[in-house]
Amino acid sequence: MKAVLCTRFGPPSSLTVDDVPSPSPAPGQVVIAVHASAVNFPDTLIIENKYQFKPPLPFSPGAEVAGTVTALGAGVREFAVGDRVLAIMNWGGYAEEVAVDVQKVHRLPDNVDFLRAAALVLTYGTSFYALKHRGQLRQGETVLVLGAAGGTGLAAVELSKAMGGHVIAAASTVSKLAVCAEKGAEKCLNYGAGDLRDLVKAATGGAGVDVVYDPVGGSHTEAALRNMAWGGRYLVIGFSSGEIPRPPLNLPLLKSCSITGVFFGAFMDRDPSAAQALIAELLGMLEAGRINPVITGRYRLEDAAEALTALTSRQAVGKCVLTTARGREHLEKGSPS
Repeated sequence: MKAVLCTRFGPPSSLTVDDVPSPSPAPGQVVIAVHASAVNFPDTLIIENKYQFKPPLPFSPGAEVAGTVTALGAGVREFAVGDRVLAIMNWGGYAEEVAVDVQKVHRLPDNVDFLRAAALVLTYGTSFYALKHRGQLRQGETVLVLGAAGGTGLAAVELSKAMGGHVIAAASTVSKLAVCAEKGAEKCLNYGAGDLRDLVKAATGGAGVDVVYDPVGGSHTEAALRNMAWGGRYLVIGFSSGEIPRPPLNLPLLKSCSITGVFFGAFMDRDPSAAQALIAELLGMLEAGRINPVITGRYRLEDAAEALTALTSRQAVGKCVLTTARGREHLEKGSPS
């Protein structure tokens, strides 16, 4: 089978595409023939040895895939060969086949295609865990989403709206903000239009925001934190800007607000039953049409470096997804992939 390999740590251009042996399932695992594999920001970090997970070389990046089950390991009763599934892993997803522990595999509803399934869990799972579990978003509250046109940002916009929140989206271009508005943002702030602190203050009439969703970090963090409403929750998702901010801690004191970390991967490992329930709820929302991932970049598996470069250069809006030859064949036939 073909796989995208990181044989030495470096930028996307250092990745190679090679033929490697197909995996066999260990006890408690299933083998999945991959149709689609999502591209996520942590993939850009893991190939440069900048992520908290540090796999030994060589390895394939990629943390979420969708496809069909082709083999079962000993003891697996939950799935059958031919089942349509999505799966989550720490790495290994940029390949034509993967072996995954059964606890990290989820059956797909009949009307959910492989492309949307592959684009669902890490972005929507992170955002849903952040807003529902960590931020305890309540109906009628105001949410400020930074980096709102990215994968997790757009998921946060859409989920906040679905949960009854009032959404303020912040992004860097008019075209990106137009996508945010389509997903339900009621107010859109362009970083280039002025100081973010003043923009948010004007957008809220000085009342501030109840929840800040921040996957960016960097220079906008303090400005957003200064616009928290009393008792607000500042959700730390990540640092796509490359800068970990150091905000003055008198700010949460003055607003009686909290700064809350969000680590969805650790949540899945530490509380797998709660994570299973959360993902099942997301799949139900996707099946019902309440959410719908924005996929603006579709690349061949062999073009993974190009997809990762689009992500690191901030050209991508929403999600980029890789398709294998098997996945493209089904797409051409009009099958549910």
